[in-house]
Amino acid sequence: MGFLSDINFIANIAILFFLLVTAISVIMSRNLITAVILLSIFSMLMSAQYLVLGAPDVAITEAAVGAGISTILLLLALFMASEKEKKTTNKKLLPFILVATVTAMLIYASGHLPHFGSSNSPAQTHVAAYYIANSETDTGMKNAVTSILASYRGYDTFGEILVIFTAGIAVLMLLGRKRVMGNR
Repeated sequence: MGFLSDINFIANIAILFFLLVTAISVIMSRNLITAVILLSIFSMLMSAQYLVLGAPDVAITEAAVGAGISTILLLLALFMASEKEKKTTNKKLLPFILVATVTAMLIYASGHLPHFGSSNSPAQTHVAAYYIANSETDTGMKNAVTSILASYRGYDTFGEILVIFTAGIAVLMLLGRKRVMGNR
């Protein structure tokens, strides 16, 4: 258990480091296409972080929406606009301070997370035992995983589906607009 905990800690620190480097690179980037690609990389790193934290459903949604659909939407928006950012006279100190502050808060908060796979984590001591003991009687479903996703976490699952559906409709609308604009 100690070795697995060490690997988890190293993975968390490595992903956090790459998230920080990517966020600073986005802020410093002058090319908007480069910034969009870096944001896509940031989203994939967040997806990896969710996976390390034991939330594969959230990781898949982040990869699909954050790295996939959002990247397509931003690239389509850029192709309809300009590739280069307009020159500004103000410094980018405020975004850097914001990134540094959020990073410090995440480092502080991650120190208070339960250890990966710990039997004393809130998910293991509170809801897991209840779900295992009562899922069939509460929901009428024999499969505990199905009852959790469809019943206990039904609103969460519906929300994830709604986000993916909305993003898909937005991409279709942008693609349709591009064709209409091209026919003029």
